[in-house]
Amino acid sequence: MSSYQPGSVQTHPYVDPTPLPDDIPKVQELGVTSGPLKSAAFFIGAYCKEYNEDFMLCKAENRDPGHCLKEGRRVTRCATSLINKMRENCLSQFQEHWSCLERNNQEYYLCRKPERSLNTCMFEKLGLTKVIPGTPQGQKPIHEVENPVFKAIQK
Repeated sequence: MSSYQPGSVQTHPYVDPTPLPDDIPKVQELGVTSGPLKSAAFFIGAYCKEYNEDFMLCKAENRDPGHCLKEGRRVTRCATSLINKMRENCLSQFQEHWSCLERNNQEYYLCRKPERSLNTCMFEKLGLTKVIPGTPQGQKPIHEVENPVFKAIQK
């Protein structure tokens, strides 16, 4: 004997059971997947450095998640601003690079050619340069090496 059981998928929109307090500024999410975020990561780090540092200092002084919501919102707004500028100024290069990352398991070394064109566009149009933290002084950064020892064949 069988009996009907209703499905678990709800048909009404999701409502957050724990909304943020009114004193926390509202901010839209970035609305991008891991590919575009990884493609823009070094630029976000440079462009939003002050906001990121404020957020990290706040987290270091108090581990309560609610303590640093305002600083976190500032970081998100800054990142959103940069992603929008990248879309306005370097859309084709940005899409080419993050699409390559998504096709190649998020590996930078497999996407150096589209990365170079994105880096050039970002410098020419927005004045931003990709800097990898921790690169030894006087050594050429890995993303600028023309013939690396380990490289994939790129089309």
